[in-house]
Amino acid sequence: MMWLTWRQHRRQVLVTGAALLVLAALMVPTGLMTRNAYADKGLAECVGVLTSAQSTPDRAEACNRALHQFSDQFGSLSMLGVLFLVLPLVVGLFWGAPLVAREVEQGTHRFAWTQGVSRRRWALVKFGFVAVVTTVVAVVYGLGMSWWAAPLTQAAEQSRFDVFFFDMQGAVPIGYTLFAVALGVCAGVFWPRMMSAMAVTLGGFVGLRIVLTVLARPHYLPQETRTFPIAGATADLSASFGDWIVEKGIRDASGTMVLSGAQANCPPDASEPGGATCRPLVEFGDGAYNWQLYQPADRFWLFQGIETGIFVALAALLLYLAARRIRRVA
Repeated sequence: MMWLTWRQHRRQVLVTGAALLVLAALMVPTGLMTRNAYADKGLAECVGVLTSAQSTPDRAEACNRALHQFSDQFGSLSMLGVLFLVLPLVVGLFWGAPLVAREVEQGTHRFAWTQGVSRRRWALVKFGFVAVVTTVVAVVYGLGMSWWAAPLTQAAEQSRFDVFFFDMQGAVPIGYTLFAVALGVCAGVFWPRMMSAMAVTLGGFVGLRIVLTVLARPHYLPQETRTFPIAGATADLSASFGDWIVEKGIRDASGTMVLSGAQANCPPDASEPGGATCRPLVEFGDGAYNWQLYQPADRFWLFQGIETGIFVALAALLLYLAARRIRRVA
């Protein structure tokens, strides 16, 4: 049975391997280029300065300037990540959806399921083979993307929690890929037509990703709040470097939100009598302060594990449902 499964899917395996080699040929040279530039400019030290409580305004400004120069030089490379974001879905559409749907649509399931191999064993071998191959592909892709994107994410103004960076690196591509394949397999069992299975896979994958990203991910762990005065806020703004700022704004002395989605920074002596005039303090009052609702940067890998676990669990459930349902396919 394993030999037959390999014979049936070896072309897909070879095409997938060739695609990974093409990605490697693109990622390795550009990744080495960005890493060398990151090291030559001393940006690792700058990130440490920005995340340090002892950071001074002058050092923070110099480091921000260096990071902006790096982002301006290599920021366009991050747009390549858009192509990588769709890879789990592509694997689900062309590995998972046809696995059962194509057999039924072409009628070959009548021959396969009337031999000495039971439907259950056929499903276990088929599903297991595809799960192993896609896991290997996802691990290689996820680790490779983490290595490639590391300098870009560390130098970017956005946090690693940013939707673009979070979804294309680390452990979550493994969960996304397994879920996409399992969804394709399950769709092919319940709707045994290629186009129907692919449509369900596309809609289900995109829909669930949007729901979890927008509604669930910000609440995997309780959010924390940070407040700091407007006068001399540069160091406080630097301290939030890398955090996922879920919501921010300016509140007046009573705690009422007076300007949502903004932060203000005035000279340190602006709140003192005779100090420099600062428009935010004049407009919102001397007691106004900056407010942030955020997830700390050090929770990145914990959030990666939580989201990966969700998608792996859903993939296991879908494969279980598909294995049970396949006994009833005519």
